[in-house]
Amino acid sequence: TKDDRISVMLLDLQKMPSAHINKLKQITKAIDAFKEAGKQVIATGYYYTQAQYYIAAHANEVSMHPYGGVSIEGYGMFPLYFKDALEKLKVTQHIFRVGTYKSAVEPFIRNDMSDAAKEANSVWLTALWNEYKTDVAASRPFDESNFDEDMDVYLAKMQAVDGNSGQYALNNQWVDSLKTSQQIRQQLIELVGAEETGKTFKQVSFREYLSLVKPPVEFDNPITEKVAVVVAKGTIVDGERKAGEIGGDSTAALLRKARLDDKVKAVVLRIDSGGGSMFASEVIRAEVLALKAAGKPVIASMSSVAASGGYWIASAANEIWAAPSTITGSIGVFGTFMTFENTMAELGIYSDGVATTDLAGFSIARPLDEKMSDIIQMSVENAYKRFLNVVAEARNMTPEQVDKIAQGRVWIATQAKELGLVDKLGDKQDAIKAAAELAKLNHYDVKTIKQSLTPQEQMLQDIFGTAAVKSFFAKSDSSQSVLATQANLQSLINQLSSEIDNLKDYNDPQGVYARCLVCNVIQ
Repeated sequence: TKDDRISVMLLDLQKMPSAHINKLKQITKAIDAFKEAGKQVIATGYYYTQAQYYIAAHANEVSMHPYGGVSIEGYGMFPLYFKDALEKLKVTQHIFRVGTYKSAVEPFIRNDMSDAAKEANSVWLTALWNEYKTDVAASRPFDESNFDEDMDVYLAKMQAVDGNSGQYALNNQWVDSLKTSQQIRQQLIELVGAEETGKTFKQVSFREYLSLVKPPVEFDNPITEKVAVVVAKGTIVDGERKAGEIGGDSTAALLRKARLDDKVKAVVLRIDSGGGSMFASEVIRAEVLALKAAGKPVIASMSSVAASGGYWIASAANEIWAAPSTITGSIGVFGTFMTFENTMAELGIYSDGVATTDLAGFSIARPLDEKMSDIIQMSVENAYKRFLNVVAEARNMTPEQVDKIAQGRVWIATQAKELGLVDKLGDKQDAIKAAAELAKLNHYDVKTIKQSLTPQEQMLQDIFGTAAVKSFFAKSDSSQSVLATQANLQSLINQLSSEIDNLKDYNDPQGVYARCLVCNVIQ
């Protein structure tokens, strides 16, 4: 925005995967600031997915290949359900849960979504969709009715253009122009000039730009008072985790570091998590309470999702801030594990022996004792009561009041604010300002407290800057994202792989979880 050498921004979004609307808004804010500086933004693509179009809509010109199309389908969630598959494999699934809406375990015990889950999910999906429509319509020359064509109208319009999806998009003002790559290239040559070879326009990719224009070296002024930011992103698991993930012990250590730093006067805990291990969540919450006891106010700043265990750790903060479309709540707990005695028997494999106590024979190769099952269910119910009490104490409510809005139900932040689960709506910067105000700071620095880099990561950062480290080590799903839009089979494989991959995060020492699995669809 402030670099006079840059006059035009070209948005090529073909490799951009899906993302929650909160994260998309952070990008569009920067695009809008670029435009407000008198600079031009052109979006181009062969095809626009829903997330890609949200970004593209903020450009001065939205261009698309003549053979392309715009795919805006709304929000939906269709998890895979494994009940029959598990029965055919003769796997015994043991489920322990509390809460009418705790749908995290439904894929293992049902072949379809329960009515209660459909009711709850419809509410927040509709709220997200309404926000998407409002934001896009505000940036384009049409109103929200453009999104609400029924199939008969859509069919008639497609027939009028002989099935040409590109022409349909142009007629409906989804795009401003239909241009090939060569035409876009020529347009940009006319705008910014040609490079030395004359074959293309003068340009610098954003990765090259970030590596050349390094941000100022972060200087930790030992004199200035600080607002510390600790990021908790991902599934909450027990123990230590690497930088960028949530381990109960490792995240608690970051909060402890802030507490022991005399120059840190307030903390913003930035949460982007659908929960996970209840035990790990409590380890983190205890450190939030310790910060408050030390006289350091804590603001919980919710990103896309802060539900179940994510809400557990947020509840202890002095104030809870969220974006309007943040997914939160899901106050409920469950326990789950599988035993394979029948599967093994089909293969002629059995487990037998002796033990000094009934507990010693506990194994996935043996049936679960009925009394042990009762004990686990009681533990889950006790955990739910604890969850209610934790929230009730923090939010100045009674456990009975919390129970009415809990039951594992997911809420969007605007609703959560009305229910008393969220204090204020705003982004991360708003939360930082609020933390400084609570600490009565007039002049302060913002310090991000994070785990130390490995020697390899540190070397890359020293040479290329932070962006290069993230690029080098990030798991790139862009190729899969493109395939998923083109092949339903690949999409199904990816979904199945993701569901199975979730199982690795179940490492709570007591097997009790506060996790919102439906939240995964909108992150």
